[in-house]
Amino acid sequence: MALRAFTRASRSKLLPLLSSVSRLHSHATSFGFMEVREEEKSQMVGNVFSNVASSYDLMNDLMSGGLHRLWKDRLVEELNPFPGMKHLDVAGGTGDVAFRVLDSIKRKALLNASKDYLLEETKIYVCDINPKMLDVGKKRALERGLGGDTSLIWVEGDAEALKFEDNSMDGYTIAFGIRNVTHIEKALAEAYRVLRRGGRFLCLELSHVETPIFKQLYDYYSFSIIPAVGELVAGDRESYQYLVESIRRFPSQDKFASMIAEAGFQKVEYENLIGGVVAVHSGMKI
Repeated sequence: MALRAFTRASRSKLLPLLSSVSRLHSHATSFGFMEVREEEKSQMVGNVFSNVASSYDLMNDLMSGGLHRLWKDRLVEELNPFPGMKHLDVAGGTGDVAFRVLDSIKRKALLNASKDYLLEETKIYVCDINPKMLDVGKKRALERGLGGDTSLIWVEGDAEALKFEDNSMDGYTIAFGIRNVTHIEKALAEAYRVLRRGGRFLCLELSHVETPIFKQLYDYYSFSIIPAVGELVAGDRESYQYLVESIRRFPSQDKFASMIAEAGFQKVEYENLIGGVVAVHSGMKI
């Protein structure tokens, strides 16, 4: 099935930096189906998420039929949070994963009152490079009555250069974020650095469908429906066109698992959900 044709003109409003793009640049990387200079990608991705921040949750519901909620539940279930843990959720500005982690920990603390003191020691760091996404998360925390919860700590930061000490975290999650970093291997190296021995790395990411008929339907939905819904609901077709293209440029499940192992993690596994539409990758620092 032919994919929607890509045109530079359609990106003129979203990508003001296109005039400086060179496909022959020695330090090129991908931005969707385009090739751009590495130093430009972070700003371009930042523009995308600044544009979609206010409608991000609604669009996730519309694009996935609400399934993203179940996928995030599965991610946290696999993490198996515990009272007193120090956890880092990267690219999680809206708080979706962090709230789930905290809810899970509070439920476990209630089952054993003797662990209440551990609940006070629990720290969940929500790290995102985009301040507008963090603003959405902080607003959602207030709406949930968590505005004064000292367990939640909001940090503006880069997945490729985290502001946390070595061996300081029990867990690390990243949901629908790692495909947007410029250097995936640097983000994985940082995840390994900040985790303690025995710490878990978990990544939820849109991935690759291999079944031919399902793949054709998925491609049609991705390239024809999602950008159109983005334009209708968020008034922003270009940002959602990029998000779809970025999925196709992301490494396959096996390749990404190899990258996680190369970063130093052991017991690397992945689980496909919905036929590979999304995958949960995991690894352990031993």
